Amino acid sequence: MCQEVGHAVQLALSRRGLLKAGAGASLAAVSLMLGGAPLAAGAASTGSARGDDGKQYDTRLILLGTAGGPAWFPGSNRRGIASALRVGESTYMVDCGDGAAGQLARALMNDSDQPQTFALLEPLRALFFTHLHSDHVVDYNNLLLQGWTAGLGRRQPLEVLGPGPRGELPPVFQVPGRPAKEPPAVFPEAPTPGTVQMTDGIFRAFATDLNDRIRDYLWPDLRGLVQVRDIALPTIPGFVTPNQTPAPHMAPFEVWSDANVRVTATLVAHAPVFPSFAFRFDSAEGSVVFSGDTAPCDNLVRLARDADVLVHEVIDAAWVDRLFPPPFDEAIDALKHHLLSAHTSIEDAGRVAERAGAKTLVLSHVIPHNLGDDRLKLAGRHYSGRVVPGHDLDTIGVGRRRAA
Repeated sequence: MCQEVGHAVQLALSRRGLLKAGAGASLAAVSLMLGGAPLAAGAASTGSARGDDGKQYDTRLILLGTAGGPAWFPGSNRRGIASALRVGESTYMVDCGDGAAGQLARALMNDSDQPQTFALLEPLRALFFTHLHSDHVVDYNNLLLQGWTAGLGRRQPLEVLGPGPRGELPPVFQVPGRPAKEPPAVFPEAPTPGTVQMTDGIFRAFATDLNDRIRDYLWPDLRGLVQVRDIALPTIPGFVTPNQTPAPHMAPFEVWSDANVRVTATLVAHAPVFPSFAFRFDSAEGSVVFSGDTAPCDNLVRLARDADVLVHEVIDAAWVDRLFPPPFDEAIDALKHHLLSAHTSIEDAGRVAERAGAKTLVLSHVIPHNLGDDRLKLAGRHYSGRVVPGHDLDTIGVGRRRAA
């Protein structure tokens, strides 16, 4: 899971005594331990169009941020996970990680011949959350509050869709040979809120700012500029509970559409998170699929069948091995298994894309953040299509290039 990345780094640091080394531990040594290998030559930390200039396409994917997990890594300029799909004059956003609001503003400035500060976010039609881990939602409040000054919801309310309440707490992580100790729940009256409750919490937390600006500036109420909805799950044969069947086999189902895109979703294997979604966007120019966080998953293969672009999360399994060299005890063995069972290795991402028949595989939600392109390209060992190691603000054209 995403939070396990930060926990693994902390545990590894503590185990090696680096936390006690103070200034004596060099940045190079820490970088080597966290990333395992330096950035490959030519692995740009800022975005550039892949292939033809993405602005030459009416439909284009923009990688706003490509980092996975709530941790910061030396030698990386990746921002938190977030993507945007531009279809004509409309923009659709998936996830909202660290720095995503500012990255979206930069992308829209770069994408416009005459950007206007107070209208930048007018084209933003909808925001979709794959799941509610912090690294996928932490900049949501920024998008709302900063976007309030930039035209958010001005043309029509921004539609926000994401997971509903989990319904029950996940089980306590079981270390072999040790009895599980039940920790107290955070906000036991609502311990597993969904997207609607999360949004209400943001409005409550920032009520001082909202009331000041509504009364003093006569701004419209921000709550009226967004329409938030928890995604309702269809009836799924074989589903029992989130703790027993978090990603049962299922058919993709439609969650949203407008004149430009049809959005379908499926549950993916990111236990114990529930619901955890992947999304597919189908437009007249092609299809783009976002895996969300997941282990290799049949549901995702079905959703991504014959897609033009599959944006897939990735973790370097060799990095996990370096983080915890032997000898290790049962607890570390269990944590390693947990990290790898909820995410997808580089080569497995290629296998998933090959099974789906996706034409282009874009690797994002990269763990560790300072992983070089040479490592990411290993996805091509088991994939016959085009592999694109993703970097922030990369633009990938979809479909036909715009006529001159």
